[in-house]
Amino acid sequence: MFAELNELLGASPERPDAGKFTLLRDTRTDGSFLVHHFLSFYLRAGCKVCFVALLQSFSHYSIVAQKLGVNLAAAKEQGQLVFLEGLKSCLDLLFGEEEQPGQPSPLQFLSGSSRELRALFDFVRLSLTPCGPASWKGPVLLVDDLSVLLSLGAAPVAVLDFIHYCRVCVCCQLQGNVVVLVHSSEDSEDEENELVVNSLCHHSDLILWAQGLATGFCKDVHGQIKIIKRLSLRQAAEQDLVQIYQYKIQDRNVTFFAPGLSAAVL
Repeated sequence: MFAELNELLGASPERPDAGKFTLLRDTRTDGSFLVHHFLSFYLRAGCKVCFVALLQSFSHYSIVAQKLGVNLAAAKEQGQLVFLEGLKSCLDLLFGEEEQPGQPSPLQFLSGSSRELRALFDFVRLSLTPCGPASWKGPVLLVDDLSVLLSLGAAPVAVLDFIHYCRVCVCCQLQGNVVVLVHSSEDSEDEENELVVNSLCHHSDLILWAQGLATGFCKDVHGQIKIIKRLSLRQAAEQDLVQIYQYKIQDRNVTFFAPGLSAAVL
C-alpha cells in the first residue's frame, strides 16, 4: 500500500472503514496502481478479501504485491484471500474444463443464453460469508476491472444489478467494503460502459479518479487524481469534498503532490 495515499484518504490498516463502496475510475491512463494499493491495504488490515481479477493473472498481482510487502500466495493458502482468475476461468469455460467439478463457473454467463451474473454473485457471497468463528476482520470485495464484464458480453443492467446485490450483501449485511475499478473515456462512443460508470458514481461513497495529463506525457508527473468524498450520499445537505493531486509512480511507491508542485519543477 502507499502511505501517502492513506494520508490523503485518512485511512489506516489498523482501523479500516466498514460499509463503504469505493469506485476507482481511470481516464486516459492506467489506474491499476489503485487496485494494488487497496489489495495490499486490506490484506494488511487482516480483512477477508474476495478478489475478482478479470484483467491480469495471479502471478502478475503476486509480483506487484511482493514489492508492496504482501505475499498473495500465503494469504490464499491461509484462506484470507479468495482469488478468481478471470482469464483462466474464461478459457476453462470455453474449452469445457471445470475448475471444480460439479460446481458452476462464476462466469457461467459466457456459455449460456442468459447474460445475468447470478453465478458470479453467488461466488462472492459464498466466499465472504463467515462459515465459522470469525478469524478475519470485515469482508472486502475487489473487482479489477468491471468494464471487462461488458466486453465479455454481460448486459449493463446485469452488471449494475451485480454491483447492487454485492453492495447490499457485503456493505450492508456483512458490514464490509466493495472496491471496483472501471475504465472510462470522456469522448467514448461506448455508451454501455459510460452508463455503468455514471450509475456507479451516483452510488459511491468514495471516488478515486485517475486521469492522464491534458498536456500529454511527462516523466516526472504521470497523471492527476481526483479524490471525491461523497458526503452528499449520507447527508443530502452536505456538499461533496473534492481534492485534486498529481502523482508519480515509482517502483515500490507512488508520490502525490499538489498540481504544479512536482519536485522536478521546484
